[in-house]
Amino acid sequence: MQNLTAKTVESLSHTLGQELLARGKKVSSVESCTGGGVAFAITEVAGSSQWFERSWVTYSNQAKNEEVNVSLDTLAIHGAVSSEVVLEMAQGGLRKSAADLCISISGVAGPGGGTATKPVGLVWFAIATESNNRSFSRCFSGDRYQVRQQAIGLALTELIDSLVNS
Repeated sequence: MQNLTAKTVESLSHTLGQELLARGKKVSSVESCTGGGVAFAITEVAGSSQWFERSWVTYSNQAKNEEVNVSLDTLAIHGAVSSEVVLEMAQGGLRKSAADLCISISGVAGPGGGTATKPVGLVWFAIATESNNRSFSRCFSGDRYQVRQQAIGLALTELIDSLVNS
C-alpha cells in the first residue's frame, strides 16, 4: 500500500459506500493518528450521508476517554498504540453512534515518538460490530504522510472486506 494514491482512496471509499448501501448499514470511525482522514475520504463521496454515521478524532488520551469511554487504566497499562485501546475505541464509537460497524485507528505516524516496541509506522486498527470485534496492526514505511495515507487505505480496505466476508 505504500504507493497509495488519492484515486485509490477515492475508489475504496466508493466501493465501501456501495457495500454499505447494499446491506443497509452505516459506518462510524474513531481516529487518532489519521486525524479524521478516514472520515474525510468517506465524505468525499457524494451521497455518503446515507451510509456514514459519524466520526471522532480522539488524538489525546483525554479525548479517547471522554469521547468514546476508553478506560484510563487501559491507556496507562497498554498505551494509546495498542490492541486493547483500539478495541475500546471502536466499541465506544459503536455504542455512541447509530452505526452498524465502527473502525478505530491509533498509531505512531512519526517522524518521532517511536520506541523499540512501538516503532514509527506501527498502526493499530479495530473494527467493532454488534456481534464481532477484532483488532490488527501493520507497520508501514515512509514519512508521516505516507504512513497516514497507508493507514487510511488499509482501514477502508478492511471495512470493505469485513462487509463482504460477513
